[in-house]
Amino acid sequence: MRILDAHRHLWRLDRGDYRWLAGEGGALQPLRRDFLPEHAPDDAEVILVQAADSLAETEFLLDLARGNPRIKGVVGWVDLASPEAAEDLRHLTADPKFKGVRPMLQDIARTDWLLTAPRPEALATLKALGLRFDALATERHLGVLEAFAAAHPDLPLVIDHAAKPQPGELTAWRAGMAALAAHPQVHCKLSGLLTEFSPEQRRDPLPALHAVFDPLLELFGAERLIWGSDWPVLTLAASYEDWLRLTEALLRDLSLAERAGILGANAARFYGADHG
Repeated sequence: MRILDAHRHLWRLDRGDYRWLAGEGGALQPLRRDFLPEHAPDDAEVILVQAADSLAETEFLLDLARGNPRIKGVVGWVDLASPEAAEDLRHLTADPKFKGVRPMLQDIARTDWLLTAPRPEALATLKALGLRFDALATERHLGVLEAFAAAHPDLPLVIDHAAKPQPGELTAWRAGMAALAAHPQVHCKLSGLLTEFSPEQRRDPLPALHAVFDPLLELFGAERLIWGSDWPVLTLAASYEDWLRLTEALLRDLSLAERAGILGANAARFYGADHG
């Protein structure tokens, strides 16, 4: 089964715009090095996702994609509140591997930013160009995302990392995800979960993973779940091979078609990417 990893990062630190990686020491120290195509943990097809809030980083990712047939798309960054946003989107879309945008909602203090800051012409241009919206969100954003999805039913939206649920505190998260799942254009990424787990949960992660995955499968169905590795951020919690093994365990009871969908076909359809 050919995998399409729908959430992978690459970066070159000397570019200088990865503010979240600034400094020395601490939990992020293993990530403070270059991660480029030659460092990839496998030969899977991938969707690259932005890791810096700059147009320059998006151009950097598109440059990497032009030279690598395994990179099937790029989800970049555009300041949707800028007067230049619509023009920036049109410029980036000249490259067919540009698939969508991801504002870094989790790093924006105003929870309601998505409902108040983006310019209407920027959102209209997103739709007109056939682009997608990745939501880097946490539980505090779920109500805002639901209102946004309701206001823009013609904009495909995917919730990155299932909105980073905290195992053991899932009641409010599940209610928010249920409201989002009621909108048929909303998808959810099965990614970025292990880095939210406690060290104790990581020692035996499958029960906590099932506590998140089982509701997602019920709410979104297999056809709206999209697998991603979140590599290399994943490596703070587990290896790429460990995440693949755990994913196989989660999907064990699904049909071959459902597994193939989650591991690639759903992402290819959502992003309009070649896969196979």
